[in-house]
Amino acid sequence: MTQHKPVDDPRPWGSSLVGFGSYHYRYESGREGDFFLTGFSPRKSAFTVCIMPGFERYQARMKKLGPHTTGKFCLYLKNLDAIDRDVLEEIVRDSVEYMRKNYDCT
Repeated sequence: MTQHKPVDDPRPWGSSLVGFGSYHYRYESGREGDFFLTGFSPRKSAFTVCIMPGFERYQARMKKLGPHTTGKFCLYLKNLDAIDRDVLEEIVRDSVEYMRKNYDCT
């Protein structure tokens, strides 16, 4: 069984997001800041999970997930009972590992 480094305790990011861990980003323009490694928002229209690397690397898994829609880094789930939670966990764990390998994480 693979050992996974746990993410930090949850904390609020703004008025409707709950985030875990953090990373520092810096754009070529010079703009920089901090954001969470992964997070969620229990919105009325859909439960939203934030997958910070986006979804291109998860296409095969996304096909197995169940009904969903996506934005740039948001995964929208209208019915949590209709998705494969093991697949969701794989996506979230992999995205956190990717962020830790590619960004300055605290």
